[in-house]
Amino acid sequence: MFQKMLTSALGAGCAAWLLAALLHFAIVQEYILLGETYETGVAVHFAGVAPQTADDGHSHDEGEAAHSHDAAETAEAGHDETSVSSRNLWTVAFFGLVYVAYAMMLVAGFGLARAYGKVITEREGLLWGIAGFAAFQLAPAMGLAPDLPGTMAADLGARQIWWWGTVAATATGLGLLGYGRGTATVALGMALLAAPHVIGAPELDGFSGVAPPEVAAAFSARVLGVALAVWALMGWVAGYLWSRADARS
Repeated sequence: MFQKMLTSALGAGCAAWLLAALLHFAIVQEYILLGETYETGVAVHFAGVAPQTADDGHSHDEGEAAHSHDAAETAEAGHDETSVSSRNLWTVAFFGLVYVAYAMMLVAGFGLARAYGKVITEREGLLWGIAGFAAFQLAPAMGLAPDLPGTMAADLGARQIWWWGTVAATATGLGLLGYGRGTATVALGMALLAAPHVIGAPELDGFSGVAPPEVAAAFSARVLGVALAVWALMGWVAGYLWSRADARS
């Protein structure tokens, strides 16, 4: 049993690790670099004055920094090549640690489900992966959006407490809805899903930051999109490896 759990977790975690790293460098990192240009003052967000419209119908404003990939490329070019390589290496290592740990928790859930007579297949694994995304990424992001450099956030300790509480409540609620029986169980599951958002995430007194909200929104959307793809793959691979091990035993 332990060997099956370890094999499934490592296989699924490594698959998720590879996909997460590829997608991060392909579509997410450019927004992090762009946010850093605003955070460091290399680029300055338009100050809120309506741009003048020229006769040709195009807007022109020399004081507005262009919200384009050029700013990200400028930031990346300004970094020392060695520091960039080191940063990328640590990013890849971080993904490895995080997604292998997530896969271990996912497979531990498989073991708990099996103890209650549930059969885990590739399809079940995929659904578990999507549920993991909802618990660890989507539900917390409804109160605490992924942080882009150049944006402000509430106290770190308060955010961590709310994040962990949201993860626990969402995972438990989804488990009750998926495997529970009876009206009371369903009602409890729905209450747990709603509770963190009724309580509310820690917030600042006002909105502030130097990065444009358009960049922050695009960054959050891409982070969540990548997370969904990675969790779905991780769940499917874990379910596939788990079912193969069951077939051999």
